[in-house]
Amino acid sequence: MINALLLLLMLCCCAVRAGEMKQLDDEALGQVAARDGVSIAAHIVINDPTLVGAVADSRMSLGFGGDGAQRYVVLKNVRGVVDMAGVHVDVAKKPDGTDYVAVTLPGYLKFSNLGFESLSVQSDPLAPVASTMGSVNINGTMNMQGQLRIWAH
Repeated sequence: MINALLLLLMLCCCAVRAGEMKQLDDEALGQVAARDGVSIAAHIVINDPTLVGAVADSRMSLGFGGDGAQRYVVLKNVRGVVDMAGVHVDVAKKPDGTDYVAVTLPGYLKFSNLGFESLSVQSDPLAPVASTMGSVNINGTMNMQGQLRIWAH
């Protein structure tokens, strides 16, 4: 109870301390200096079979048409867990003074049972899988470094 009251008091103090919002034009906005950008971390769970109401036969299909025939690449039971940390988005200046958006690659990725049961090519995406081209199951971690820079020209 005391913790809840302290939290409420702290939130009220933050609201009182906050300044009013002001609209900034492009020139004023260009002078704003951020400290750390935005960091992103994610825990993504895809088709968890342990959840209540989980579907036992899920499919993802891509349709292709040509020569009057429609074919589908069908991935059956896509599932798994991806943990990601260290993606950072920031704005920086190039040596010529123009701005760019810098997006870092995830510093840490962890895959747990990420993959699919079967890959097939079929004329009906909902038909039972008659033959499979294989399956994929990925477990492990990956550390990356690098940066994607985006700018206008």
